[in-house]
Amino acid sequence: MSLLQVTGLSKSFGGVRAVDGVDFSLAPGELLALIGPNGAGKTTTFNMVGGQLVPDAGAIVLDGHDIAGLPPRAIWRRGVGRTFQIAETFASLTVLQNVQLALLSADGRIFRVWRPAGTHRVQDALALLERVGMGAQAARPCSELAYGDIKRVELAMALAHAPRLLLMDEPTAGMAPAERLALMALTRELAHERRMGVLFTEHSMDVVFQHADRVLVLVRGRILAEGPPAAIQGNAQVQAAYLGTGRIGAAPPAAAAPGAAP
Repeated sequence: MSLLQVTGLSKSFGGVRAVDGVDFSLAPGELLALIGPNGAGKTTTFNMVGGQLVPDAGAIVLDGHDIAGLPPRAIWRRGVGRTFQIAETFASLTVLQNVQLALLSADGRIFRVWRPAGTHRVQDALALLERVGMGAQAARPCSELAYGDIKRVELAMALAHAPRLLLMDEPTAGMAPAERLALMALTRELAHERRMGVLFTEHSMDVVFQHADRVLVLVRGRILAEGPPAAIQGNAQVQAAYLGTGRIGAAPPAAAAPGAAP
């Protein structure tokens, strides 16, 4: 049974067809990677699912309800969480306070400023931090954290309202290789534990091929290929569209030395 079913999704900007009839599904507990070259329509597709863009056509059905065109807040209320390419936390607040604010929002109490926020669901906030490996740093301001730890705090915040679907926009951008693989391994564990579907965009192919259950490849707004990572990695059409030559994930050619012949 599908958690998310996307059918005929389309979006144009002026005369440019950014997304053209995209169909895909996502099951509970599954990680689906959305990849493609620059300009393929990944971000547009992702933002239509999250509510940042309104589709020109198509359906986005979450647990039997079409959410296409709803504003981001309404989509969030229906059980969709999100992390961003540039992590969004309050730098001056502690790790614990950031998660408490997310819990306040989940409980619909974010604007009730007369209630002491510092006492709100402390144990629940600590439990979320423990689960993402940040319990020991709960009292530290986010401004003091390494970027990889900020990403873990953001993940804890995204889990505060127990989403059924988690959207992750370039979740490992700016992270060292070991950090990004650890973050996605944790995400995979959480997805399986919570039966939470995860749709993510990603440029790091090591992350995609090690942690995605399925991979969806977009080119010029249309689906070029879909399948398990091993099949996508060996797909000649995908290799040609994504890199032009060589295997997906191969290192780019070394730059010529200054003054060398072209």
